[in-house]
Amino acid sequence: MTLTAVRGGLTFLTRLPVESDEESWEAFRRTPAAFPLVGYVVGLLAALVLSLSLPAPTAVALYLLVLYLLTGVTHADGLADVGDAAAVHGEAERRTAVLKDSATGVGGALSLGVVLLVLALGALSLADASRWAYPAAVFAIALAAEVGAKTGMAYLVCTGSPAHEGMGSALAGEADAADFRSALVPLIPLALVAAFAGGAGVVAAALAPVGAAHLVGRWAEDRLGGVSGDVFGAANELGRAVGLHAGVIAWTLF
Repeated sequence: MTLTAVRGGLTFLTRLPVESDEESWEAFRRTPAAFPLVGYVVGLLAALVLSLSLPAPTAVALYLLVLYLLTGVTHADGLADVGDAAAVHGEAERRTAVLKDSATGVGGALSLGVVLLVLALGALSLADASRWAYPAAVFAIALAAEVGAKTGMAYLVCTGSPAHEGMGSALAGEADAADFRSALVPLIPLALVAAFAGGAGVVAAALAPVGAAHLVGRWAEDRLGGVSGDVFGAANELGRAVGLHAGVIAWTLF
């Protein structure tokens, strides 16, 4: 069941050429642990590029390129839509209407630009460290941030309520808060990695995105009436950026 769920997750969360069917999709949306497992697939490839001993700006450019070649623009589009909705004053119905509008406004463009800048700066901090003979720690923190971002999405699956019919309703409501414990199990290997490379930075990079997802979910419940596919995408993009910076800060200080 877990492998089937991961196959469905790879189809939903990435652009990797993985065959999917109704069975894998159903397994995925009922298996919160599939989210962080997919995060390992994406994170391993992206973190490998970032940890190479290249000039830092080049490593960051390659990291972003690999990241979005693997994941596509769906989650980033969700972030832009949520940014537009956040810029709107009024009732939840009005914000929801903005979410469904395919045009990107100033709020969406600004949100996307700021988050990408924050992500790039976090990656730059790690890439600089990689050049100074810490590639293992850089790899571990970048991997943890990606796994953490996907764990944040699993958190919303387990704790969020759908705002309307759509991707949010297809995912949220299939599990409850108690099921989130199963999504934390895939993080155990990161704890083992932290003992050898990255230390507190790995732990912070993995857990901070869950905190970010919690805040995004609270905002969505209050302003949109629940979570949606766009909210899941926003939580992923924000979580990754927050995870990188949390990892760098914890690694530097502790």
